[in-house]
Amino acid sequence: MHNTLEFPDLLRLIDDRSTAFRAAVADAPGLEAQVPTCPERTLFDLVQHLGEGRRAWAAAVVAGPAAAKSAATDVPAAPREREVLSAWSAESTEQLLDALREVGPDRGCWMWWGASQSPRTTGAVARHQLQEIALHAYDAQVTAGAPQRLPDEVALDGVEEFLFTCVATTSAWPHRPTAFDFHAAEGLSWRLTVDGDGARSTRLPVPGTTPAAVTGEGPEASGVSVRGTASELVLFLYDRIPAGSLRIDGDAGLLDLLRAWEPEEQDGTRRR
Repeated sequence: MHNTLEFPDLLRLIDDRSTAFRAAVADAPGLEAQVPTCPERTLFDLVQHLGEGRRAWAAAVVAGPAAAKSAATDVPAAPREREVLSAWSAESTEQLLDALREVGPDRGCWMWWGASQSPRTTGAVARHQLQEIALHAYDAQVTAGAPQRLPDEVALDGVEEFLFTCVATTSAWPHRPTAFDFHAAEGLSWRLTVDGDGARSTRLPVPGTTPAAVTGEGPEASGVSVRGTASELVLFLYDRIPAGSLRIDGDAGLLDLLRAWEPEEQDGTRRR
């Protein structure tokens, strides 16, 4: 049975993926290179975005639940020299890690998600921060011409974190009720159900104990199922790889409806 990563593991993996991010930036042809998976950004833009964002989240964690989103107004400008920029990026990560270590996993914190299935705690912030950093490490690797799959423990937690945080909502699904199943090759599966009550996800039984509704038989079968490695599923959910990279069974058009859906109570569009 998959369990949510423990807080020390989240901190360890945030540091690990941040290191991978900086290594990819160092291997890239130049800071002005366009990021293929984020075409509106150069590599410098990506480093600046990740660094400023981690400093802002560090400030939000320290500020506590009563504070609104912290803008971290004292963030020094990101330097243009690659080696100095790398040190600035590392310092940004360390500020976030220091803040998380200081307050621990159970303190309340401002966050952009509203009626999701993720708690409004610093532990949940750490869990989402890991995924954002891991995703941008992949972006930097693509830019450097050497993309790598997300580590299994990051990716397996990442599928669930995306479904529980970025999709879950009480805003009504504007189409016919249905369900989306996501099956990781590593042996874990999740179901996202959407209807008039919103969207909510749950883990599915392990192989060998799967009921007919999960295997695609019976009246409660999902409308579409997506199969791939956990890394592929995360990259697909965040629009980094196309649907053709995975096995899609059922009505693939439902995935387009899900991508286009913007629940009203979310803070802007779904975070991808």
